[in-house]
Amino acid sequence: MIKKNIFGQYLFLKKLVIRIFAFITYIRFKKVNYPKIEGAELFRELPKQNVLFVSNHQTYFADVAFMVHAMETAIYGYPNEIKLRGILACPFVDFYFVAAEETMKSGLLPKILAYAGAITIKRTWREAGKSIKRPVDQADTEKIKIALANGWVVNFPQGTTKAFAEGRKGTAHLIKNYKPIVVPITINGFRRAFDKKGLFIKKKNTALQMQVHQPLKIDYEDSVENILKQVMVAINQQDGYEKYKSQ
Repeated sequence: MIKKNIFGQYLFLKKLVIRIFAFITYIRFKKVNYPKIEGAELFRELPKQNVLFVSNHQTYFADVAFMVHAMETAIYGYPNEIKLRGILACPFVDFYFVAAEETMKSGLLPKILAYAGAITIKRTWREAGKSIKRPVDQADTEKIKIALANGWVVNFPQGTTKAFAEGRKGTAHLIKNYKPIVVPITINGFRRAFDKKGLFIKKKNTALQMQVHQPLKIDYEDSVENILKQVMVAINQQDGYEKYKSQ
């Protein structure tokens, strides 16, 4: 019987997408530029369910691809490195990343990349480059709930690649409601190395930095505002919390 994940996607296709793009991204991450990873040994210690990674965001796709390389290589046995054989082995495939629906449907390539684990959601504050206001789609939060119950989820609390953008309280609501282990990640260098989408190289020989921090000690009964502040400080984007608070 051909195995599927919890969203009905064929696992062999997910692995195929990961492996194909692994060759392309490996060259960009390891040969054209160079990785500087810290704390990735934590990936080997975490449970395989109900883990929420929170991170700042610098490009649409390169950040996530780099995280997948680091996760798979660490689980394969080489933490803080990027090795092609690590990601090709695909030792762990129950990971997902939260992405804007309009981004993942913007062309053939994003649609293919979505098969690597995208949880597509509708932004409540922005669409097609314009500010909007609409209620949270409960179907979106349900998808994240299902993904957390079965694996790891990567979420970007700011929902944008803009540095020090305001944090979105949706992430804090997820933490309060589903009580995951929350692991902060900070990344740097991707904005210098790649274009906004993370597809084209802007500058070679750039250090692609990723630091995996220890899980946060969360009081799940705390306020949404306090949880959001804790997350934003942990990913070195506390200015974004101040923007949220001032509104």
